Amino acid sequence: MRKRLIPVLLVDEKHRLVKTVEFGARTYVGDPFNVVRLFNEKEVDEICILDIDASKNHRGPDLGFLRELATECFMPLAYGGGITKPRECEELNRFGVEKFVLGTGAHDAQLLKAIAADMGSQALVACVDVKGRGSAAKCIQKDADGPQDPVEFCLRLQDLGVGEVILQSATLDGERSGYDLELIKSVASKLTIPVIALGGAGTYDHLTEGLRAGASAAASGSTFTFVGRLRAVLVNYPDPEMLGGMERDAHA
Repeated sequence: MRKRLIPVLLVDEKHRLVKTVEFGARTYVGDPFNVVRLFNEKEVDEICILDIDASKNHRGPDLGFLRELATECFMPLAYGGGITKPRECEELNRFGVEKFVLGTGAHDAQLLKAIAADMGSQALVACVDVKGRGSAAKCIQKDADGPQDPVEFCLRLQDLGVGEVILQSATLDGERSGYDLELIKSVASKLTIPVIALGGAGTYDHLTEGLRAGASAAASGSTFTFVGRLRAVLVNYPDPEMLGGMERDAHA
């Protein structure tokens, strides 16, 4: 399977694009419609939109906003935030969303099984948030009974029909210092489904390192929206020639 690079865009309750640090402090990045149009021009592999306030505010996906955004998106689109019913995935799919990302919902076994049966495992993505690094990393608990070990939890998700896992480091979120490579290796080596690395990347070299560690895809917000030490906002993505070199390096 070809390695992928995935921009991840965080949307707040006011439909603004933001970037977080350790899931906390937020920096305004721009208008989601403008940024999606720019990524269209750069022919990205796929794009992931996450509404980071939906579950927190106990609401479902904003279907009107997402319908408008999807009409501007000419690349494979994944969405996460507030999904609690298979019917919501069906509605999102009608206007072009191809994959459905569950974070809080990833702890609901019955919901995962229902979406996998309805939409297919290839459309179901679980986002596993972890704190700590390497062998000390633990899943952020959203229910008292869920396993804390990332490998154990990801294996359970795989058995429930999840088609891909986003392995997201809350500890490294927004730090731009590189992925938790030890954690990526430990999880990816045990799963048969793709693992998407997220949290910590800030350069193209970091993306290559994540792929080399075993991730099937390297995802990032900062890498594709910020440049320089001062984090100036600049939407960017490797050109085809650079992409080919990164993939060769990842397999080296």
